Amino acid sequence: MSSQVTVPSLQAMKRAGRKIVGVVAWDYQMARIVDRVGVDIVSVGDTVGINLWGQPNAFEVTLDQMIVVAQAVRRGVTRALVSCDFPFGPLQEGPVSAVRAAIRLVKETGVDMVKLDGAGDHLDAVAAVDRAGIPVFAQFGITPQTALRYGLRYSANPGSGAQVPAEMTEALVEEAKRLEAAGAALLNFTNSGPVAGAAVASAVSIPVVGGHGGGPWLDGRIRMATAAIGYAESALDDPPETYANVARISHDAIAAYAADVRAGQQIKGGLRA
Repeated sequence: MSSQVTVPSLQAMKRAGRKIVGVVAWDYQMARIVDRVGVDIVSVGDTVGINLWGQPNAFEVTLDQMIVVAQAVRRGVTRALVSCDFPFGPLQEGPVSAVRAAIRLVKETGVDMVKLDGAGDHLDAVAAVDRAGIPVFAQFGITPQTALRYGLRYSANPGSGAQVPAEMTEALVEEAKRLEAAGAALLNFTNSGPVAGAAVASAVSIPVVGGHGGGPWLDGRIRMATAAIGYAESALDDPPETYANVARISHDAIAAYAADVRAGQQIKGGLRA
């Protein structure tokens, strides 16, 4: 578990049938924790804007902001492979812009890979970033738009019972193959479901991981660390089905601290007279 994770080692894990563990992290302390656990990929997601900063959508996140967050995560990780999302803009502007952003991310943060959302619509940019020597984590999958195209009722989390039309499965397999041919080193299959997910994972030689709508039919899973531990404030009112409820633990700890202060008691961890 102590050896450095690389793109070739992830590919070797796929060939050996070993599941890849990925988490999304946005700060140094969480990066340190998940790296000590021994996860394989730490992804710096542009979802930081919505989930950590309270922004209404991910489009507001800038490249400068992603660089600051990625620098913090990179400092905390010594073993796992670190990926950083492009914010909206550089990929959509074309290959030249994409390469410029990828080079800046790598030079200024030291990340090992860049993640391109909606990569299937920008194969030329995927190829250009790969030619620049920067590994690409390519995201694609079932979106409201693709679901509508194939007459599929869209769900943000298809789950184990999702039924994807054969035509759509074939199209997703072909898209995955095009991404691999363009130079993608890793695929993030969004809302895969067990039918299309399994078909794609077996059709390409590069690892296929997923978050929402993923499952054991893929080569691995990726999940926000904050979601896995129940960090969101909403967990106070609606306890989520996660591995912990850190929101409740934090709430109760701060409430106990406030009670000690108001009672004129020395706080835990404070200097004693």
